[in-house]
Amino acid sequence: MSDDEGLPSGRLDVPTLRTIARRAEGHPLVDGWTFEPSSVSPRHLELPLVASAYPQSVTAARIDLRWFTTDDYSVHYVETRTDRSDPYQCRWDRHPKTTAPRTHFHPPPDAGDAELSSLGSHHLDVLFSVLDWVRDRVDAVAD
Repeated sequence: MSDDEGLPSGRLDVPTLRTIARRAEGHPLVDGWTFEPSSVSPRHLELPLVASAYPQSVTAARIDLRWFTTDDYSVHYVETRTDRSDPYQCRWDRHPKTTAPRTHFHPPPDAGDAELSSLGSHHLDVLFSVLDWVRDRVDAVAD
């Protein structure tokens, strides 16, 4: 990841994260959810993705999601592969940033420099837009 300055911060919106978790668990690519490091003191919501959807070269994939009471967020896709020493990753963020628009995307394969993102600010729109992106990614790696 080349740009991790200015990550969203503030008070985590745990009720919104629980809503996201409940909606995500019904998606065919999501294999459950958990608060990390614990439900007592969460720092992010982790959505592991269904391993059987990926080819064998992908050993694990997940989405780490943080949502704040300000409606700022960070949605981080991480894919561990046998053919890369570093994870394949990207991140959608919404927060003030001096070098990028408030809503921006750090593209794969290394969550590089921020660029404009088309995601909005509603938590369910963000969730399902990212899951649509994951479905496209699964289709791309399966080819």
